[in-house]
Amino acid sequence: MDKQARQSIWSVVVGVVFIIVVTTVVDLLLHLLGVFPPLEVPIDDKLSALALAYRVVISVAGAYLTAHMAPDKPMKHALILGVVGTFLGGLGAAATWGRGLGPAWYPISIAAVAVPQCWLGGKLYVMRQARTSA
Repeated sequence: MDKQARQSIWSVVVGVVFIIVVTTVVDLLLHLLGVFPPLEVPIDDKLSALALAYRVVISVAGAYLTAHMAPDKPMKHALILGVVGTFLGGLGAAATWGRGLGPAWYPISIAAVAVPQCWLGGKLYVMRQARTSA
């Protein structure tokens, strides 16, 4: 495998790890601060909407990071991250379906917004690059 292929894979892996680590840290902080109930208690619609909102922001940042690290074609790499997110979100939805862990719409939404939010992160990177190179 050549250096560019390794860098391409690495850029997507870093985006995935960034998103997982940062969202987990925010989740835990919100539990510790009492915003979210204890870990064994499901969250309601309102708290699920909050969680989805910050996940979108964090995922846009992760896609921006992936685009920045990509050796070329930053949008392609950001979109690959989105496809990976859709796959992982789908696995999460399947694993938690019907287990009473929260509203059913929440894990579906995570999978559904993965590609659009990563497109946005990649687009923001490309727009910033165009401005700084002009």
